[in-house]
Amino acid sequence: MAFAAAPSPIPSRTQYVLEAIKHAILTGQLPPGKPLVETELAALYGVSKTPVREALKTLAGTGLVVMSQYKGATVRTVDAAMAREVYDVRLLLEPEALRRTITRRASLDAAGLALATADTAADQAERSLANREFHRALYLPCGNPLLARMLDEVRDQAALVSTVAWSAEPSWRREADEHRRILHLAEAGDADGAARALHDHIASFVQRAFPEDAQ
Repeated sequence: MAFAAAPSPIPSRTQYVLEAIKHAILTGQLPPGKPLVETELAALYGVSKTPVREALKTLAGTGLVVMSQYKGATVRTVDAAMAREVYDVRLLLEPEALRRTITRRASLDAAGLALATADTAADQAERSLANREFHRALYLPCGNPLLARMLDEVRDQAALVSTVAWSAEPSWRREADEHRRILHLAEAGDADGAARALHDHIASFVQRAFPEDAQ
């Protein structure tokens, strides 16, 4: 009996380059609008241009990189319109996903662990990654894999918005307090209260970072 071949994993060199470029983008080492030259990145990471090219294509698919026939690849630029577009998706989907997670009485241990990691983070990069894991731990157990995947698809873009906003005005202490309140309500089984708190948390961040009168 013949079995279908499993999908081929991303080659290890491509994965290495992908994670390295993503980390550089999400920590501000490669700022928005920065050209991503294949030869330069290949030399930096000690690989050929092929894994660099494949990594950039993948990052373009996640929204972190923009590919242009004439300009090549660049780090995506963050402006108010882009930020509100990404956060609008989160506002529509993430509170409902959390409500379902709580209703299902799914474990929130991963969210607590991520919150503790963020509190003891050594730098902005580690804190940003922990914050992303906190939010994912709230929506991942919602019981609807498609809903979770849709939110996963905007995670990197949301992180890019946060990186730009934090560079202008670090607000992670306030966000940490809001995270603790959300988790407290969720652990208490208050689905509506936790969903409202999460909605307010997401909305207030983008309003502070990209106020309407700044357009």
